[in-house]
Amino acid sequence: MLNRIIIMGRLTRDPELRRTQSGTAVTSFTLAVDRDFKSKETGETACDFIDCVAWRNTAEFVNNYFTKGRMAVVEGKLQIRPWKDKDGNNRRSAEVIVDQMYFGDSKRDGAAPAGNYGNSYGSGSYSAPTDSYATAQGGYGMPSAGSSEFAEIDDVDGELPF
Repeated sequence: MLNRIIIMGRLTRDPELRRTQSGTAVTSFTLAVDRDFKSKETGETACDFIDCVAWRNTAEFVNNYFTKGRMAVVEGKLQIRPWKDKDGNNRRSAEVIVDQMYFGDSKRDGAAPAGNYGNSYGSGSYSAPTDSYATAQGGYGMPSAGSSEFAEIDDVDGELPF
């Protein structure tokens, strides 16, 4: 069977990091996801609020780098969880169990630290090599991570090199 979901939206509140009795990290958050169409009455785009749960390293990554209002892309599985309310009635809740989470906005739009990116393994963050590492390895031929300067390429004859 196939159970995959990919959603993109903004966090409605800061993630909540908790730990199970065995010490496993778990983070809960809600994404506000716009629908593809506008209401005929108001002309406004409707929004769905989707609960998400991340576990282990992914939970710590989400808690460390995502805050309220930040755009996020979540990939995971849809889970329907039954529960009983205070009156004993059977209820069901839908939530996304997060496998991977990515930044959905640019660094300028959000508050992500430089060099930290979500990866496709859901294991937290990726840090780019430091400038000292690049220098020790002979450089990468690119500006350093903190540099915003780019060198102009001399256009000798206007021909492309390929």
